[in-house]
Amino acid sequence: MSLEERINQDLKEAMKAKDETSLRGIRAIKAAILLEKTSGAKHDLTQDVEMKLLQKLVKQRRESLDIYEKNNREDLAKTEREEIAVIERYLPKQLSDAELRAEVQAIIAETGASSMKDMGKVMGLATKKLAGRADGKAVSDIVKQLLGS
Repeated sequence: MSLEERINQDLKEAMKAKDETSLRGIRAIKAAILLEKTSGAKHDLTQDVEMKLLQKLVKQRRESLDIYEKNNREDLAKTEREEIAVIERYLPKQLSDAELRAEVQAIIAETGASSMKDMGKVMGLATKKLAGRADGKAVSDIVKQLLGS
């Protein structure tokens, strides 16, 4: 079942259950899928594209959440947290910090990276291998820690 089919089915269930939180998050995903399909892009909605789309939505909400928390707007921050939780249900299970660190160490060993000059090479491979399972910023931070020392 494609993400779009899953979203449509979950949207119906959320409407029946009158689950406003789920409805908000699912509608955001549906809108993003619709925008991507009508954007004129010359590609189909592959699973890879769907994962990038979901990650983008989560990233946007995390940035908004950060701003709301800094400005003491708990009401808006709560909404963002709820939407992040709904969108993350459609992403693969995220790696823990320990698992992520182990994966990055393996990638560094595989590429033979030894200094910060090799960061681009490591990040390129890490982005491909860890797509959808780890946040790019977290990967970048760990790569910097491991190559910087």
